[in-house]
Amino acid sequence: MTRVLLIEDDPAVRRGVSLALRRRGHETEAVGTGEDGVEALAAAAPDIVLLDLMLPGISGLEVCRRIRETSQVPIVILSARGDDIDVVVGLEAGADDYVVKPASGEVIEARMRAVLRRVAPSQPDAAAPADRATYGDLEIDRAALRVAKRGEDLALAPSELKLLLFLSVSPEQTFSRQELLEQVWEHSFYGDARLVDACVMRLRAKTEDNPRRPRYVQTVRGFGYRFGPL
Repeated sequence: MTRVLLIEDDPAVRRGVSLALRRRGHETEAVGTGEDGVEALAAAAPDIVLLDLMLPGISGLEVCRRIRETSQVPIVILSARGDDIDVVVGLEAGADDYVVKPASGEVIEARMRAVLRRVAPSQPDAAAPADRATYGDLEIDRAALRVAKRGEDLALAPSELKLLLFLSVSPEQTFSRQELLEQVWEHSFYGDARLVDACVMRLRAKTEDNPRRPRYVQTVRGFGYRFGPL
C-alpha cells in the first residue's frame, strides 16, 4: 500500500482525488494549504507527494523547494496551469513529474507508479554493469541507489537518480529526449521533453563543478544527451 500526501486547496478536487486513490488501495492524507503540507510531511512519512501549485499562503513551488531541502520523496505536481513556463518552473523546483488537471484517477495512479518505480531496487541481471563504479569524481552504487561525489553522498531526486543510472550504463552512447522519456519517465506524449531538460539541469547543478561545461551528462546538440566521455 502506497502512502500518499495530497496537498490541494480545492475541496472538491481534494475529495475526488483522495477517493480515487483510496479506491485503488492507497493510504491517503489530504491537506489544503502549503503550511499544513510541510507539517504533514514529517508526521505522515509518505511514499509520494501530490502537490498543487496554486495554494493559499506559501505557494506550491515554495512547498516543493522546502521539501527538497530535507527530503528526496517523489513529488508529482497536479496543476491546472499547463503552460510551458509553469511546467518548467515546477520541474526546476524539484518535482519529478507534472500532471495537468483535470486528470482521471487512472492517469494520476499511472504517473505515481512510474515515479515510484524509479526508486525501486532493480532485479539482478547477469549482463548488468558492476554494482559499484567510479566515473571521475562520482561513485555510483547501483545496488544501494547511492551516488557520491568525492566521498560525499549527493541528494538526488528519483528522476535525477534514474536518469544518471540509465545514462551511465552506456557511456558515450547518445539517447534522444524521446528515448529518455520512454526509459526513465515511462511515458512519451508530446511536450514532455521539458521533463528531460529540467532534470538534466538539476542533475548538472549537483554533480558538476562547472554546470556550463558538463563532464558527466553532456548535450549532443540536435540529438539528445550522453554520459561522458570523462
